[in-house]
Amino acid sequence: MQIRELNHEDVLKILPERPDWGHKGTFGKILLLCGSRGFTGAAYLASMGALRCGAGLVYLGVPESIYTIEAVKLNEPVVFPLPDSEGKLSTAALPEILKRLPQMDAVLIGPGLGQSEGTLAVLQAVLENAACPVVVDADGINLLAKHKDVVRGRTNPTILTPHDGEFRRLGGVISEDRMAAAAEMARELGCIVLLKGHRTCITDGVEGYRNITGNPGMAVGGSGDVLAGMITALLGQGIAPLEAASAAAWLHGAAGDLCAEKLGQYAMLPTDMLGELPRLLK
Repeated sequence: MQIRELNHEDVLKILPERPDWGHKGTFGKILLLCGSRGFTGAAYLASMGALRCGAGLVYLGVPESIYTIEAVKLNEPVVFPLPDSEGKLSTAALPEILKRLPQMDAVLIGPGLGQSEGTLAVLQAVLENAACPVVVDADGINLLAKHKDVVRGRTNPTILTPHDGEFRRLGGVISEDRMAAAAEMARELGCIVLLKGHRTCITDGVEGYRNITGNPGMAVGGSGDVLAGMITALLGQGIAPLEAASAAAWLHGAAGDLCAEKLGQYAMLPTDMLGELPRLLK
């Protein structure tokens, strides 16, 4: 397998030009299904990660019980409530989600979602019906662990973004050669795997990118939510899935490195990374 490493110049070349005649619909309509009672930050961070990477329209669907919180926290996304049960999305949310899917250029499901029969039904419906790339992160991966056939059956791109624990829940075996382990899972499931950690590995099973940016200060809750939103935004703008995931990983890590320089690794937060992204996208 050919393994590549991106630099800043490579990433800027991957990003699409912003045409003078462009409008908000030109730069991607994306749907984020995130959050549950007690996990409102995940939806916020994923949404802002998407916006900071140039998404034109971000639609954020959240459980009705946390809708007011997200609507107050977020100005730019279109936040809308969905039926829930005990603070998590319920099967009653499916008609509204299925109505919106055909309009979308990319979908993210998982950050802060929680695990229940309702969230599992939502995940399965998205993977079975979305005619666009889907990013599955966090609780989406945990839900998927016992239902991997839903991924294998997809004809449109799927990106999984596990950390080591989630990777093992999916049946993966971590070895010294992390890229080989990620590639094996990518081939088995017919998807792209972004295995997070030191020197994050991104592969479709044939090609691979090893990310060289990032630092231990990024090991804090919410950092992965930002990355998931960034990947979805780049997918929505038409970037090929493997390159979208790899470019987002590089930008995410580089933003973390800028934070570490300014604030130190102990004090930096995911919201600080959001603030550094504009410096990398000029």
